[in-house]
Amino acid sequence: MKFDMHCHTREGSVDGKVPVAKYIDILIKKGFDGMLISDHNSYKGYEAWKENDCPGRERNFTVLKGIEYDTVDAGHMLVIMPEDIDLGILRLRGLPVRLLIEIVHGNGGIIGPAHPCGEKYLSILNTKKHRNRLAVMDKFDFLEGFNACEGNESNERAMGIADSLGLAAFGGSDAHKEDCVGLGYTEFAKEIRSESDLIELVKSKKSGACTCGGVHYAHTTRERIGKVKDIFLGSFWFYNRFASICNSGRRRRELKRLYIRLK
Repeated sequence: MKFDMHCHTREGSVDGKVPVAKYIDILIKKGFDGMLISDHNSYKGYEAWKENDCPGRERNFTVLKGIEYDTVDAGHMLVIMPEDIDLGILRLRGLPVRLLIEIVHGNGGIIGPAHPCGEKYLSILNTKKHRNRLAVMDKFDFLEGFNACEGNESNERAMGIADSLGLAAFGGSDAHKEDCVGLGYTEFAKEIRSESDLIELVKSKKSGACTCGGVHYAHTTRERIGKVKDIFLGSFWFYNRFASICNSGRRRRELKRLYIRLK
């Protein structure tokens, strides 16, 4: 089965331009069997799909519920939880990566870095604190080996890391615009009809369970703005810190609920 494993929707991401129903239509026309909705710190795109009579289901198209979580110290993480698990804390950016990994694994999910060798602040291997990434790389379940919005060097490095650590490598478009949808893909060796199917396959660590690839998308915002990119990335770092501070009280309450439930 062929999936786009990194999809931002208009309903769930502030910078997403493509409605989830349009996303599905494009992917089906391109020969895909499914997608992972991975909006930033939000499940709104997936919820919109559910609320609108699940477009694509009648055509046997699988839609998986995921999230791209903004950590405070290690960039963006792709998280997939079992279909019966809904953790409110994943909607609240700003957890440190070690705690995020513990929460995800403690509730039966899987986690891996998005575009691990990409831009600073956004990607774990280019985060500010070197010790953070060294301490957790072997604790991930997968990583994003191909991202259509990254260059060849970034993707090749990511695939090399996946090989060295024995991790599954996902591929996705990271599309925010229509012309990028489906430019990255993951092919799974078994049928995937639910989040639990995917989690089971990844945890099995079977050789050849998935392969990934695609073509580069050359019209990203950061490529268009050129040298101004550093200012843009710096402003994102400050925004992420500010949002993390604003969410701190709600995160503490959610962590307390998790602790009580697990106890």
